[in-house]
Amino acid sequence: MRALLMDAPGGAERSEVREVAVPRPGPGEVTVDVAFAGLNFMDVMARRGDAGYAPSWPYAPGLEVAGTVRELGAGVTALAVGQRVAAVTQGGGMAEVAVARAELTVPVPDGVELRSAAAAPLGAATALLLLDGVGGFTAGQSVLVHSAGGGIGGAIAELVPLLGGGRLLGTVGRPSKVAEAASRGYHAVFARGDGLVDAVREATDGRGVDLVLDPLGTAALQDDLAVVAPGGRIVLFGNAGGTSPAPLPSAGQLIGGNITIAGFSHRGLSAAAPARVSSALRRVLDFLAAGELRVPVTVLSSLADIPGAHDLLAEGRGVGKYVARVS
Repeated sequence: MRALLMDAPGGAERSEVREVAVPRPGPGEVTVDVAFAGLNFMDVMARRGDAGYAPSWPYAPGLEVAGTVRELGAGVTALAVGQRVAAVTQGGGMAEVAVARAELTVPVPDGVELRSAAAAPLGAATALLLLDGVGGFTAGQSVLVHSAGGGIGGAIAELVPLLGGGRLLGTVGRPSKVAEAASRGYHAVFARGDGLVDAVREATDGRGVDLVLDPLGTAALQDDLAVVAPGGRIVLFGNAGGTSPAPLPSAGQLIGGNITIAGFSHRGLSAAAPARVSSALRRVLDFLAAGELRVPVTVLSSLADIPGAHDLLAEGRGVGKYVARVS
């Protein structure tokens, strides 16, 4: 079968589509004939050699797929061969056949296109877990989302109205991306840089925001602290810049400001509490089936187009959610 492999840290020149052996499922696993594979920034972090993302080289990227069940491993009874599914993988999703844990593999409802389903396991489901889980979002609250122009930023904009609505603010890394992000439903979008804190405070009538969702590591943490409202939450869920995290604020600053800082790792939650991840994925797929949620995607025509799209994400030039057609 064909699969995308990264042979060492670097750029697109280190990625290549190769012929590899077809995997078989182990106990509690399934294999999936992949129709579409989702791209995520974690693929980029693995490619550039960030610690903990590529356990060994060559590395097979790809963490979310949609397709049909090919084979069941021992003990799997809740799924059937030929069933349409979306799944979280532990890598290797950018291939014609991928392995996934059965407990992280969810049936795709009738009427939901597989291209949209492929954007759900890490994209839309992560957005839901951030808002309705660790972020504690409730109707009417204000939310500030960094990297609003990306796939998760777009999914958050779609989900906030479904969770009761609120004031939605976003930031992007380039001024050229402001209009695109704003078109997704954000009430205001700002390019990060000087003046961001004042702009956010003005947009919230000086009160600040109830919830900050930040995939930038700690690079924007001081801005987050300056704009979060008393009793507000800051959720750190990535390290897009790849730099070493700075120290967190003192307990006194957090206590005095009634501020909560929380961390979120999709990979960690998938390992420790897979039922929570699969529940969020089922809920997102149900939203899609009901026509309540849209997940716009840019479809790449083949596995060979993925390295170029990874370059766009690495350079901050990607827009929205990318999925690759595999079969």
